[in-house]
Amino acid sequence: MNEFEKNVQSTRNDAVDSGVGFIVSFGFFTTLFVIATVIHFIAS
Repeated sequence: MNEFEKNVQSTRNDAVDSGVGFIVSFGFFTTLFVIATVIHFIAS
């Protein structure tokens, strides 16, 4: 067993972190899409 397996710095679940990352990135791109759609309708 190596020393990194004995000395774990974070015991949090990786699925929670990946879920939060997915939601944040999804929200960011959704916001960009909504802003671009609003600009498209205002310009036309």
